[in-house]
Amino acid sequence: MTSARFTLLMAALAAGLLASMTFAVMVGSVDITPRLIGEVLFSKLGVFTETDASKAQTVIIWDIRFPRIVLAAIVGASLAICGAAIQALVKNSIADPYILGVSSGASVGAASVILLGAFSILGEYAISLAAFLGAILAVMIVFFLARVNGRLSVIRLLLAGIAVSMVLSAITNFMLMMSKQQGGIQAVMHWMLGSLAGAKWSNLGIPFFSMLLVFILLLMNYRQLNALLLGEETAATLGVNLDRFRIFIILFVSLLTGVVVAVSGSIGFVGLIIPHIVRMMAGSNYKMVLPISALMGAIFLVWADMGARIVLAPEEMPIGIITAICGSPFFIWMLRRKQYSFGDGE
Repeated sequence: MTSARFTLLMAALAAGLLASMTFAVMVGSVDITPRLIGEVLFSKLGVFTETDASKAQTVIIWDIRFPRIVLAAIVGASLAICGAAIQALVKNSIADPYILGVSSGASVGAASVILLGAFSILGEYAISLAAFLGAILAVMIVFFLARVNGRLSVIRLLLAGIAVSMVLSAITNFMLMMSKQQGGIQAVMHWMLGSLAGAKWSNLGIPFFSMLLVFILLLMNYRQLNALLLGEETAATLGVNLDRFRIFIILFVSLLTGVVVAVSGSIGFVGLIIPHIVRMMAGSNYKMVLPISALMGAIFLVWADMGARIVLAPEEMPIGIITAICGSPFFIWMLRRKQYSFGDGE
């Protein structure tokens, strides 16, 4: 893809994201117009103070819908760039961030708070902290099991991720089975299927800056990501320290995935399908893949969240069900292809 086409595509996606977020704020039981959205936004930013929006409309726009839509965009972008990085690491387009056990570890942490009262002293931040700690602990175990004679094996990484995920999922299921708290069981199940209902302005800062940090770091190392696609020997010949760079990817991808899972629950398939669609559109150059994936992931999850709010209105469907409905057919299509690896594995 030429730089002119890349710039045009990025501009179109940015405009699409802005339009999607505006439309998402409008969707709901209370009618909201684009003009009211603009007035509330600019009044909150201090551009002007006069607005025709009622107090109730202002609360709905600024305190309820806006944080949720912004969180959807952050989580979607984060999972997409994490998926792109993991797929480069294992040179396989059907990999996603959750193969490292992040989701299962976070689920154990969240279930321990909801069902057992762990970290209750932290109040509303208890679930997020426990989920994040569970995710990081799972990755550390996977990372430890994947090292062979001091070196990191990609095959063992995949196998260790599957094994650790199964063990942690069993622990979560055991806690659910032993619990007699019907409300707690429903809360855990809802969290495990993903939800953005708890979004507040106060819990957007950490996910946003984590996403920004990891995105910048990955973009700065796009040449090394491109080199990984060419094979280990070629990458080493080009000067890439394979073990050190793999550790770099695993640590930062796990950090970002753990942060977003902690605030949104487990949302699958975003990190799998978005990078693959981007590579079909723009090729495998990670200088272009990463920013395009971030915008497309954000747009996808904003629309998925809209679907979650609309389908069973006034009830809310877990967003993970929406992403699974969209992602599963795509995943099956990829599996039915004769080749689904890339780089020198095609």
